[in-house]
Amino acid sequence: MEPSALLNAQASLNTGRALPTINKTASLQKIKETAEDFEAVFISQMLKPMFEGIKSDTMFGGGQAEDMWRSQMMDEYGKTIAKSGGIGIAKAVMGEMLKLQEIN
Repeated sequence: MEPSALLNAQASLNTGRALPTINKTASLQKIKETAEDFEAVFISQMLKPMFEGIKSDTMFGGGQAEDMWRSQMMDEYGKTIAKSGGIGIAKAVMGEMLKLQEIN
């Protein structure tokens, strides 16, 4: 589901209107990818505090550039963990997305 569709659904819930219809032709593969992407972001956000206290080697590292690369490394760790089975969030998110399709 696209982010704009999620925002519209949330706005509908807040105002008491009926939920918008969800495109039933969305492929199962696309739903799986979206759920894995969500899990990857979640995992990377959980990993970032683990690496905040680690100081870099002063001889070859440090500075703002290392902070930027470390952030990207955490994002890639999250993607890798999610693609290799993750922690179960993608499966739950995918199930909820499929339930939403069954409602309409």
